[in-house]
Order: sequence, then structure tokens, then C-alpha cells
Amino acid sequence: MNEALKELLDLLDLEQIELDIFRGSSPEERIQRVFGGQVAAQALVAAGRTVPGDRHVHSLHAYFIRPGDPAIPIVYNVERVRDGRSFTTRRVVAVQHGKAIFTMSASFHTPEEGWAHQAAVMPAVPDPATLPTIQDKLYELVGDEPGWKDWLSKPRPVDARYASPLTFEASRNPELISAETNVWFRYDAELPDDPLLHVVLAAYASDFTLVDTILLAHGLSWGTSNVMGASLDHAMWFHRPFRADDWLLYAQESPWSGGARGLARGQMFTASGDLVVSVVQEAMIREIKSQNPR
Repeated sequence: MNEALKELLDLLDLEQIELDIFRGSSPEERIQRVFGGQVAAQALVAAGRTVPGDRHVHSLHAYFIRPGDPAIPIVYNVERVRDGRSFTTRRVVAVQHGKAIFTMSASFHTPEEGWAHQAAVMPAVPDPATLPTIQDKLYELVGDEPGWKDWLSKPRPVDARYASPLTFEASRNPELISAETNVWFRYDAELPDDPLLHVVLAAYASDFTLVDTILLAHGLSWGTSNVMGASLDHAMWFHRPFRADDWLLYAQESPWSGGARGLARGQMFTASGDLVVSVVQEAMIREIKSQNPR
């Protein structure tokens, strides 16, 4: 297990400071705001710790309200909205500087038998073993360019392998523009058998590339295009058990953008083609206006 994954697992091990109140920290990195997937994952941990272990999360609906400050802890207040015979509902508010930065409602369900079907078909993409890591792929593209050396040499908690173009590639080559992104990912270490942990890690990874899918549809890229963006809301449905330390294909598409917003949808499949997670996110996408009137 690399140091980045160990650090992430430590970040997800929240400190309980009072009944239904938890505290989480952020990585010691020079970033302007907290990564949205981290806040969602920590909030889900907080909610899950107030729910009996035999009830598994099946959905979450969240809003990103303010940018998170990585320099101070985040306090997660959990409200026990309902404890029914088979469903449990929790509401979580993440607070910094006395203000809410994130809210989430999550529902947990006791496993039951029922009618089952799957209409979704996993896209036909190359096996992850045949694809380069994101670091190797970027090194081939930008390894000699200033500003990339530190990022490329830093270990990451998630092994991500793109089966589709990066936004960086499409911004340089318009022929690669697409409204679809396919990414294999896994946490490259054997993880504990805690079902909540695997769901939380999927929630963490789910926020990495959804906004990128919107940018890809326009040939835009972070850092090279005159664009700024932020997640507005995020919803996930967890359909069946899975492991985050096995390969999952994250198939994403952006069906619409306009009015400084864009919509992205994602589906996570196991390597055998089982649909395990569905994701929808809306994001703000704006052109950065020059501050110089001339």
C-alpha cells in the first residue's frame, strides 16, 4: 500500500467529538480548496457510523455550497432523520468557519431479495492491464514541460487508466473531442472487507473525472483553457456490493451543457460487466474573463 492510499484511509477515519458530530482533516497539500470527492466521502463515513452495520447505503444526494478550506478541519454534523423497519435516512452538514460548505442526504437499506434486471451494457474498451497509468500517459504528453514534474512523481491513492482521450489531448487535437469518458480505476492494495469503506472509496473517486467529461465535449482542459469550474451537486446510487480494490470501469457522458452549467452522468461496472454504481453531477462551467479591460 503506497503512502497516498494510507493517507487517504487515515483521512476517512474521522474523529468523533460528540454524539453524531465528527471531525475530518484534509491532505497537507498546497491547494486552494478541498477536493469535493473527499468531502462527500467523509460525510458518508460520518453518516454510516450512526447506522447499524446490517444496513448498507444505497443512495446519496449532495450539494457543494462553498469551497472547503484545506487549512482547517471540517466538522460533520449528522441528523438522524429516520430509522424505519428496513430503511434509514441521515442528513449530514459539513461546516467550516461557522458556515455550511456541503450538505448530503444518504439512505441505507437492509438487504432484501427482489426482481432484478440490468439494461445497461458496459462499453467495449481495452483491458486495464493493456493501458498506461495516468502518470505514464501524461509523462508521454507533458513530461518535459514546466510544472508537471512534481505532480507526475507524486504517488496517488487510485490507479486510474484512461480508455479514452484526456481533456489535455482534446484541447490540442480537436479530432479527439467527445462527450464520453471511460476510465478504469482501482485502489491498488488489498482493503478490509468493510462494505461501507468500498462504497466510500467509490464516492471519493467518482468526483475525479465527471467535470472533465463536460470539458472534453468542448475541447477544453484545466490549465490550458480559459475555463473555471466547480461541482454543484452530486448524486449516487449503489446497486449491489463491489470491491474498490478490484478494477471498476467508470463510463461517463455529458448529455448537456449551457448557461454556465453542465450535466454529467456516470456508471461504474465491474470487470465482468455488472453495473454497481450510477452517478449524476451538475457543475458550473464558466469562461474566465480577462481583468484587463483592454
